[in-house]
Amino acid sequence: MSLDPDAVARMAEAYTQAWNSKAPEAVASFYAKDGQISINRGAPWEGRAGIEDMAAGFYADVPDLFLTCDEIRCAGTHAVYVWTFTGTHAASGNRLKVRGWEEWELDDDLKVKSSLGWFDADDYARQAEGR
Repeated sequence: MSLDPDAVARMAEAYTQAWNSKAPEAVASFYAKDGQISINRGAPWEGRAGIEDMAAGFYADVPDLFLTCDEIRCAGTHAVYVWTFTGTHAASGNRLKVRGWEEWELDDDLKVKSSLGWFDADDYARQAEGR
């Protein structure tokens, strides 16, 4: 099966809006029931409850997180979602601008079965510390 690029673009826009809603369950709704995400080769968050926990963690660290979709690319059943988020680090009060991407494996219903997320954690830490 090949993905319809227009349908994936619409899904990516809705996913972006879900992140900007600040509702972890909205983010999790884009994942298959047994979907998972791993960020920077870390242990995966599994199932929708795990995805909710992951999103809630980001909201706790960056309560005013605002996400943009910079690009979406498709190939077969895979897509790459390139993003930027901005916001204020809760603990330090410092402004953040972080860029990264997610590599998605999608099912027939355009639900994320697996996501590999990537961002520069060292750059995030520098910004959070105000360096």
